[in-house]
Amino acid sequence: MVLLERALAQEIVERTMKIVPFNVNVMDVNGVILGSGSPERLGELHAGARQALALSRTVEVDAAVTRGLEGAKPGVNIPLTVRGQLCGVVGVSGAPDEVRQVGELVRVMAEMILEQAQLLRELQHEKRYREEFVDQLISPGATSRTDLERWGGRLGVDFRERRAAVVLELLDETIGPDCAMAELQRCQQHLTASEPALLISAVSPRELVMLPVVAGGDDAAGLAVAAKTLLLALEAAMRPALQTPAVVSIGVALPGIDGIPLSYQCAKRTARVGRARDKSGRLISYYDLSFPVLLSGLGAGWQAEQLRRPLDRLAVADGRGSLRATLVAWFMQDCLAERAARQLGIHRNTLDYRLRRIGEITGLDLARIDDRLMLYAALQLE
Repeated sequence: MVLLERALAQEIVERTMKIVPFNVNVMDVNGVILGSGSPERLGELHAGARQALALSRTVEVDAAVTRGLEGAKPGVNIPLTVRGQLCGVVGVSGAPDEVRQVGELVRVMAEMILEQAQLLRELQHEKRYREEFVDQLISPGATSRTDLERWGGRLGVDFRERRAAVVLELLDETIGPDCAMAELQRCQQHLTASEPALLISAVSPRELVMLPVVAGGDDAAGLAVAAKTLLLALEAAMRPALQTPAVVSIGVALPGIDGIPLSYQCAKRTARVGRARDKSGRLISYYDLSFPVLLSGLGAGWQAEQLRRPLDRLAVADGRGSLRATLVAWFMQDCLAERAARQLGIHRNTLDYRLRRIGEITGLDLARIDDRLMLYAALQLE
């Protein structure tokens, strides 16, 4: 339904009166003046408009006719029709012979403005519809599976395709919610301009969620490349709109409705793990951090307590923290002693001594793969 509101009616008046040298009035389907070049007439019933609405045609009012219509003024009153629907009347004040042609011009302009406004409303409705769909997809249990399938069908979403959640989080907590949301909306506009079918929603004032399709094979290497390519493309599309620091993370790519909330939680966890490893990181992929991300799910319970015990013993004996720093560097360099020693700026013999001390304190043998993994897993939990 085409809706003629006061603000839109006044916009029609102001835009048309910049072109024509006559007063313009815009009335709703009841003949009430919603917009006028004479503000004192707002809210009045317009007799000529009521006749035009009743007859569904242009009604001209000359000086003689005005004597029989209380409050009427000479002019032409033309029904406004958008998409075959009568939505109001536009009136141009003046002698009918002088304003007849002008009235047709004003009608065309008014209907064009109404059509544009209706299209904008439809686009906004479609945008909100898609955003709500994303919100429900990443919140398991909020909407039934059947309803989500129907919803997706209306939007042309194929759940057989593999999707990965991509999450943009604004890092500057000093900016207010309104400014943060405005920045996310700018990012969303840039993305939808280049990829209209992208499922996207600002789920909070600082978080934007995207659910793109991930093309590629089933092998880990292919998915890793596809995820990184997708991450770079989305970041490049958003970059012109980003004015504050942000981190963009991508979760595991999974098919089906059930895979979407899992991928979303994975993307959030990936961001936390990636930022803990590198505070300067801005683009973070699950496929670069899959093992530590998977381990991060063991953060609570007796298993986590058991894993942390060796590090707890190390913390008690490691007053300056040099042993822990050595262990971290060693793992970061894939347990390659020469590279770890260079990173720490120490002699290789010093590194070997520290690794032996770590083994003695924790009771673990770093030459055994199981013991190495226990210490590595414990570090990931922290």
